[in-house]
This record gives sequence, structure tokens and C-alpha cells, in this order.
Amino acid sequence: MTGPVFEVVGEPRPDRSGRVEELAALGFTWADIEDEPYWIDQAVAMDAERYRELENASAMLWRVFDRTVRYIYGNRAIYELIGIPPVLWDMIDGSPLPGEGMISRYARFDFAVAQDGTIKLLELNADTPTGYVEASIATPWMCRQTGLQCPNEAMKDRTAAAWGEERPDTAACIAYGSHLEDSGTIEALAKHSGLDIRFRDCLELYVDEGVLKDGEGNAIRRMFALYPKEWMAVDDGGEALAYAVESGNLTLFNPPAAILLQSKGLMAVIWGLYELGQLYGEEEREAIARYMLPAYNKPVFEGSFVSKSMFGREGGSVRLFDAAGELELEDRDGYDTGVLFPTVYQKRAELARIQTAFGELHLLTGMFVINGRPCGLLGRAGGPITGNASHFIAIGVR
Repeated sequence: MTGPVFEVVGEPRPDRSGRVEELAALGFTWADIEDEPYWIDQAVAMDAERYRELENASAMLWRVFDRTVRYIYGNRAIYELIGIPPVLWDMIDGSPLPGEGMISRYARFDFAVAQDGTIKLLELNADTPTGYVEASIATPWMCRQTGLQCPNEAMKDRTAAAWGEERPDTAACIAYGSHLEDSGTIEALAKHSGLDIRFRDCLELYVDEGVLKDGEGNAIRRMFALYPKEWMAVDDGGEALAYAVESGNLTLFNPPAAILLQSKGLMAVIWGLYELGQLYGEEEREAIARYMLPAYNKPVFEGSFVSKSMFGREGGSVRLFDAAGELELEDRDGYDTGVLFPTVYQKRAELARIQTAFGELHLLTGMFVINGRPCGLLGRAGGPITGNASHFIAIGVR
């Protein structure tokens, strides 16, 4: 590789409001959030060679994570170690594991790709990842305008294949109809599936004698919920929802075992097994060494590291520590789930920096894995911690 890994291309067009309306017509209705720009009207060109490596790394790590979940499945001591709430244990163990690579059919890796092209995994969002609309709708739209290749074109077909297997009758999220991002995400997924699917607000759902019902009293048998399963241990009705699954009256997508993939504590399990020389073959060990960061359930590092809740989201609970082990930066905007779930500690990795119309920003590189295959890039640009205040920027390949 001779050129830069990332290069920002294009300049914001003068008619932002018109372009925001055009994106809204396509289904991306939160390009501006409360009059604040979320979408950056520029694109990032990623070097083709580095993209191929990222795609291969994602495929190999997907295999590693899948193997690890199968290894710990049913081991409740490890469930406790990685923060799985006990109320979910029977639901997880009572649901058979899907086929290889299909424990989650809808997931996203988040990577730190450094200025020199070094690729390191930060986390896997395997239960309820957002960013689907940005990646599957807005990114191809931007790539066509900037002349970049777009690997995301396959996302719609991969979603149709995944939902064709799962065949949910209902898609739900919190505050459906008013929360633009979550509502737009389940609507796009359903549209791309080609299925006739009802949309419901999670807050209107209730369990009646083990059967999940909507506000009109209709039974729900197969549901895709953009609702983090760990919150079933906190929210009223969570235990009843788990019982509906345990009793066979409800099938959830992603399935219950997806929360094992979702826990950031699983990265510490993987690293521990790697250090002990257990479970993984030679190719998998090479991928772990090259693309994963040392992770533990205690801060045992010499040098800089990160701490985060095993079920943190949108940057909440993330703290960056410097080489002396002193707190350098923490996210104060997102909700700190560290008060509810255990903490994992991970060696620190640096994000590439890009020059945008909003100044110099750190770039987080996401890779969707849908129906078992890497198939879509998601760019988020902001501070050293990627949180709610970060921007979306399309990533293409050249």
C-alpha cells in the first residue's frame, strides 16, 4: 500500500436542506437531529487493499466469536463473568443454538483503523446494532455521487435472505413512530426483507399467560425487536418476556444467544483462551493476535487502556486511561451502564483522524455482518470516544 488508508472526498453542497429532504425521502430521516447536522455531506475513500483486509478480518473474527459462544454455551459461571443477567439464563439455554455463523443474523463489528492501516477490533454489536439505514441507504447514495465503489450494495439482499429464514411477523422498538432512528431502522429492515410485517412500540406490548400481545390484543409469535436483551433484567415486564420465549410462545430475532456475542466480556474470554492456547486453530489464533486487543476483567495493563461496561452503548461508560494509568477522558453524555453491568478492560487503540468540513475528527469504521457475511461499511466521526454526539460519514472504496 502506497497511498493513505483514508481520504475525505467532496465538499458539502450549498443546498443542505434540499439534500436532507432527498435523504428523508429515501428513508434516512435523521440526517439532521434537532437542527444539528448528524450527516456529513462528504465521503471517505478507503484504500481497496485495506478494505479487503478488513473484510477478511471480519470474516475470520466472526468465526472466532461464533466458536467461542458455542464453547461457553450453558456455562453459567462464564455467563456471570461476562455480565449476562441471571433472568436470561434459562431463556438462553432453553433456545437451541442456530447453525454455524448464524447465532446473530444482524450484527456489526466496530474497528479502529489507524493512520498506518493497522486494524484492531473495538467491539461487536451482535444484538441490536443501529446504523443500518446510514450504511444500506445513505452510503450507496453518497458513493454514487463521489465515484466510489460501494460494498454496501449487498446489504439489502443479505437482509432479505436473513429475514426470509427468520420470517418475523412483527418488528418493534421503543417509541415507535417518534424515535426517528429506531423507527426508521426497523422500517428499512422490513422493507428490504420483502415481508409483510407489523410495526409496534415495545412499550405497548404485554404478556398474557405466556403469550406476547400488542396493544390491540393480537398475539405476536415471531418478533424482531430493536431492544437490547440485557434490559430485560431491568425493565418492568422483562422477566415475563423471557418467560414467553422459554415457554415456546415467542421466537425472538436476533435469538437469545446473540446476547452472548453482544457482551464485551466475550472479548476477554477470547483473549484468555488465546493466551492459554485453547480452542482455536492456527488461522484463528493469527487473526486474534493481529486484529484483537488484549482484554481482561481487571485493569492489568502496562500502558494506556480503556474501560467500558460489558453492555455499554453509544460511548456511555467508556473511559480512556493514559500510559500512566490515569484517567484521561470519559464519556459524560451517554448513559453509564457500568452501574448495572460489570466492566471490561481493553488495551487502547488509536482511531485514524480525518479532515472534514467539521474539522479534524476521529473515524470509527464499522462493518456489518448480515446472514453470516461481512457486507457493509459504516463511518462514524467524532472525538476519541464515539458517542451520541458523533457524526455519520459515508465510507466507500477506491
